[in-house]
Amino acid sequence: MKYQESIQDFDLLPDSAFVRLPVLLKLYACSSATIWRGVQSGRIPSPKKLSPRVTGWNVGQLRSALNDAQSQK
Repeated sequence: MKYQESIQDFDLLPDSAFVRLPVLLKLYACSSATIWRGVQSGRIPSPKKLSPRVTGWNVGQLRSALNDAQSQK
């Protein structure tokens, strides 16, 4: 699957897909430091090491975390 830095197709991705940090920055509308603090606190799912130099987040886990955050508001 080709990596895209856009969130316009996020809803079309299967739950098994992975996205990288630029997509999370747009999804959460915050800085990379805030993303990593969210990972540490458990609000954002932990990423998976896809290769020695590539880290990605599972789309299904992100959707679940985003839905949980919406339901808590």
